[in-house]
Amino acid sequence: MTFDLTGKRVWVAGHRGMVGGAVVRRLAGEDCEVVTAGRDEEDLVDQAAVRDWMKRSRPDAIVLAAAKVGGIKANADFPVDFLYQNLMIEANILQAAHEADVARLLFLGSSCIYPKLAPQPIREDALLTGPLEPTNEWYAIAKIAGVKLTQAYRKQYGRDWISAMPTNLYGPGDNYDPESSHVLPALLRKFQEAKTSSASEVVLWGSGTPLREFLHCDDLADALVFLLKTYSGHEHVNVGSGVEVTILELAETIAEVVGYRADLTFDTTKPDGTPRKLMDSGRLHEMGWHGARPLREGIANAYAAFLTQTTSERS
Repeated sequence: MTFDLTGKRVWVAGHRGMVGGAVVRRLAGEDCEVVTAGRDEEDLVDQAAVRDWMKRSRPDAIVLAAAKVGGIKANADFPVDFLYQNLMIEANILQAAHEADVARLLFLGSSCIYPKLAPQPIREDALLTGPLEPTNEWYAIAKIAGVKLTQAYRKQYGRDWISAMPTNLYGPGDNYDPESSHVLPALLRKFQEAKTSSASEVVLWGSGTPLREFLHCDDLADALVFLLKTYSGHEHVNVGSGVEVTILELAETIAEVVGYRADLTFDTTKPDGTPRKLMDSGRLHEMGWHGARPLREGIANAYAAFLTQTTSERS
């Protein structure tokens, strides 16, 4: 074990998000104290506020899951928000953690950091070997900067800080806003709304042919705690399920889970994004982690959480 969590104070930055919430749930099974801070307590884009909060809270470890996130449309509409806010969040937290002498930190990146046409499955060393996918380059550039900044603190100051790169995520706490959500939660909402309204068709963006890999957020959280406790290295580590499906196959699986069949039509005026994106998680598996659940099982869990979440929002 590289880092023993026993008795440690662990700050989960971004605990109200899907990933942060999953990490909080997973850490409940460890003998540690979970520290959180809501937006009303701390503005992560404000350097002074982050520095002051860190000095007061003195965490022993940080899981940096806080980020401005969204799908293709959100990235296209708000490039400044995605680049500026994410750069500020990660830079402020890492510098404040350094000043507070935080022993352990895990920075959470994204699979979109890899080149659009990276060889598949995508290995960690594919980073910065080609052009990015234009539809999410603002977010990707910010996340690349976070990975490199984490490595820089390790190189210059000897910080035992690491980075993990998850594949496409879904699960409880996801964003289902049709204007800013990713493909899986967007399709869950579309099929549920079609079921409620007895609509005859569901419209999918693009051609339906791109291949994507998906990982349940609770499985990611388990992998992150595993890495937090056992991994110490300069290179970031991919975290994925190892299974890919086309967007069409994903839609068909969601239709089965929701229990509603409708005609699928494709709006080819909308972008497909990267044609294929499968992570090579061989390094993580060689370390001993194998925790990804089957996709259909995970979608069923996410659908149940979606129904609970939307019912709560209406009440």
